[in-house]
Amino acid sequence: MVPTSAKAALSQGRINDKSIDFLSNEASASSLRNLQRGIEKEGLRATPEGFLALSPHPEALGSALTNSWITTDFSESLLEFITPVHKTSGETLDFLNQAHALVAQRMPSEIMWAASMPCVLPTDEKIPLAQYGNSNIGKMKTAYRRGLGHRYGRAMQTVAGIHYNFSMPDEYWLHEKDAAGFEHDDKNLSTTHYINQRYLDLIRNFRRDYWLLIYLFGAAPCVDRSFVQGRSHNLETLSPNDLYLPYATSLRMGDLGYQSIAQQSLFICYNDLDSYVATLHNAMQTPYAEYKKYGVSVNNVYQQLSSSLLQIENEFYSPIRPKRATDSGEKPLHALQDRGIQYIEVRCLDINPFTPLGIDSTTSHFIDAFLISCLLKSSPQCTEKEFKTISENQARVVNRGRDPSLTVVADGCEVPLRERAATLMTSIAEVATILDQANNTSAYSESVAKQNNKILDITNTPSAQLLTSMRDSGSSFVEFTLGQSKKFMEQHHNQALNKKITDPLIEVADASLAKQAVIEDGDSLIFDEFLANYFAS
Repeated sequence: MVPTSAKAALSQGRINDKSIDFLSNEASASSLRNLQRGIEKEGLRATPEGFLALSPHPEALGSALTNSWITTDFSESLLEFITPVHKTSGETLDFLNQAHALVAQRMPSEIMWAASMPCVLPTDEKIPLAQYGNSNIGKMKTAYRRGLGHRYGRAMQTVAGIHYNFSMPDEYWLHEKDAAGFEHDDKNLSTTHYINQRYLDLIRNFRRDYWLLIYLFGAAPCVDRSFVQGRSHNLETLSPNDLYLPYATSLRMGDLGYQSIAQQSLFICYNDLDSYVATLHNAMQTPYAEYKKYGVSVNNVYQQLSSSLLQIENEFYSPIRPKRATDSGEKPLHALQDRGIQYIEVRCLDINPFTPLGIDSTTSHFIDAFLISCLLKSSPQCTEKEFKTISENQARVVNRGRDPSLTVVADGCEVPLRERAATLMTSIAEVATILDQANNTSAYSESVAKQNNKILDITNTPSAQLLTSMRDSGSSFVEFTLGQSKKFMEQHHNQALNKKITDPLIEVADASLAKQAVIEDGDSLIFDEFLANYFAS
């Protein structure tokens, strides 16, 4: 039996009727046909034997520095696919699919790894850092990654994920701001400030409940032993080659992935944009003793950009970020402060090893409904105490998400995970119904129903399905994922190219090499001066 206080906590996760009615009205609902989405999908290059590919970024894919659609992330071996913004998930996924097909056909001797946790890794120092050429900006990007290697280990730089970029249409914001009687009393704010505030409302609620996404979409309950060589860990033995936690969902989102002792000390404030910018900037100015031992420039080689808690703002591994497209040379925080929040970036999604792209339309539809439900709920300001509670919930679901007895903290109360999840799903389902009506589809409600099945039965979660597939096939993690990777790679390789999509991709790749050369030829400052100017601005 759930205590009375916990029952009250359960009710807090729902959207009030007034907000649902607002979303359902004709003006709001029609704007929902113009939601904006984009995907950034990382994919590790591996050999056909399941080892990390140590080769340079393929020249056939263009310059990693200047190709806007296909680049690298932290490691030279980690591809990153970036889609344009589209109004439907179908268009976004079509582009991603064609980009995968093009890469498969231009990279025939290697495969794209079909999971978030990596293939068999060499020793840490042999994992290649991403290289971006001889320009100052290219050197800066590599130096930043060298610093990440010192701070977190290079193995972490091989962990892959999916970033889901999302924005509400302008017409929705204008309608909401002007709507008589809507609960947000902010009509005197400028439109930019209003949008900033509302995106931050969404972000705070997202942070309160994103453990649900980790439970539903986490697909990293185990790792190959090579990933933790030389590192302490609390994992258990699954097989001679594999380590795991019995109830884990996403080790990528835990201490082995994008978490660190240093960052656990950070309190980044999402209550307003000025506070967010100020707390991140402060972290970039705060010296951290542990990082000083690496030095900055050692024998004319930059080991890191600084010895501060964060080298640059992107080092803060948040599950969600407010974002604004930047101009050339512009810092992300400056862009946010000058022109406001343009979209949000969801960063807690694992690659699904059962889908060719690592993400499918069902996941996209659910994320849309989840994010809008976060927007519509009351969103009180977040205290440092709640900030720590959010981190605690994440750790619980990462490590024990499939434990039937697991609880999460909601509104200061311990609540069974399944009951809290069911409460959240009620509101998400209401949003999904409205999205279905607006788009003349049933896809959103069907997606919610599919996720509900994961709450009712933990064996339906991708983390459980991965372990079951490994057990049933008698395969290690690497063996199973290698099989999936080869299957998907063959599909992409044999796929017909849609020239409407791939011709521009090829043109950008070819032009990017010359573009990099122009940047390198145009540098007039030595690297030390370039960095000094960058951090002084």
